[in-house]
Amino acid sequence: MVSLKNFCAVFVIFVVAFMDEVKALTGPSHGKVVVCYLGTWSVYRPGRGSFTIEHLDPALCTHIVYSFAGLDEKTDSIKSLDPFQDLADDYGKEGYQKLTRLKHRYPHLKVTLAIGGWNEGSLKYSELAKHANRRSRFVSSVVDFLRKYDFDGLDLDWEFPGKRGGAPEDKLNFLILVKELKAAFSKYNLLLTAAFGAGKDTIDAAYDVKGLSLYLDFIHMMCYDYHGAWDQKTGANAPLQSSDVLNVEFSINYMLKLGAPAKKLVLGVPLYGRTFLLPEPYDPESGRKPKLGAVARNIGFQGPFTRENGFMGYNEICLEVKNKSQNWAKFWDSESKTPYAVSGNKVLTYDDVQSIEEKVKFAIEKDLGGIMVWSIDTDDFHGDCADVGEDGHFENFPLMRAINKAIPKSIEDRRNSVQWTGVNTSGAGSSSSLLFLVAMAIALFIKF
Repeated sequence: MVSLKNFCAVFVIFVVAFMDEVKALTGPSHGKVVVCYLGTWSVYRPGRGSFTIEHLDPALCTHIVYSFAGLDEKTDSIKSLDPFQDLADDYGKEGYQKLTRLKHRYPHLKVTLAIGGWNEGSLKYSELAKHANRRSRFVSSVVDFLRKYDFDGLDLDWEFPGKRGGAPEDKLNFLILVKELKAAFSKYNLLLTAAFGAGKDTIDAAYDVKGLSLYLDFIHMMCYDYHGAWDQKTGANAPLQSSDVLNVEFSINYMLKLGAPAKKLVLGVPLYGRTFLLPEPYDPESGRKPKLGAVARNIGFQGPFTRENGFMGYNEICLEVKNKSQNWAKFWDSESKTPYAVSGNKVLTYDDVQSIEEKVKFAIEKDLGGIMVWSIDTDDFHGDCADVGEDGHFENFPLMRAINKAIPKSIEDRRNSVQWTGVNTSGAGSSSSLLFLVAMAIALFIKF
């Protein structure tokens, strides 16, 4: 017979183990990284476009990247670009600490800080990287800064070495900088990642891919902005395929060819689209399907939240195309495997659930490390475009949820298609380990 004392002891052990297991399942369990960049200036957008840290759903990401910090050229140190939003000083909003504190509630989560970005330019980083003493001061300041604010690591967003005012020697100097950062980070187990431009010309000019792969934990491939109003013709923002080198498949395959380990490559997916203005309006009564590649003006139209020429967040796009008064006609481009929409002289090229599923499938087929998004603040985070069920339920973050649903499905499809019997990466064993705990508890119960 089982004594009450023994039964209670076994039961307590099982409950504690079960709760620990549940606690560890606060995020994606498919074993791939899902890196969510957060553009912190999104808090200043008007109305329902304003995105605060409180809007985040950390269960949808494995990593959140706070974007951006900058470089103080006088002291060669990392600095906040928006002290009021980032810091607690002078009654600030303490964004750094708000974000890093999420790790207490979501123990799976890694929170890193990005430095650079488009507006920071390239020249100041080029000048820093060429001098050993300046690099040394920078590395020391970064380590102190990350530890002070409890970040798990740094994401380098130098856009781009060797370009935009940079020098040819940036390619080597960037490698040296990354090597020195990694050496300093190793003592504190800090992550080191970088965002790479996806164009072939940028890759060739900026990156010693094989060398950088030795020191970077992940390489975030910015597989978007292949086309925009600057082309003066319509084109997909992030084509999966195309007849030239400006597409996702070429970028990833080229990086693999240059020696990047698949497990360190993270495929970037845009949660935004590109806008175009045609010289003449499209006539939906013509019976013809408008094609990408049509002549367009060199400036696109704005969205109501982001208010940037040629750019619209998905949260703006989904509302726009649902607006029946605008008579948007939606199409699918079979070559790029992306949607586009046309209304009068306006054209939108973007990503939706279907196109993101295609990109995730490709990433899994290539056995990449995971998916990255720029940026989570332009998903439909309020769920304004969602269908509401009879019970009033609806879902927000549709693109983020699509990514996290598509990853395990694509893994399973790949396993079935190639009869793959390998062991999945770290997060995939959670269910089996939970079943093991149940089995152990039952065995102990029977024994007692």
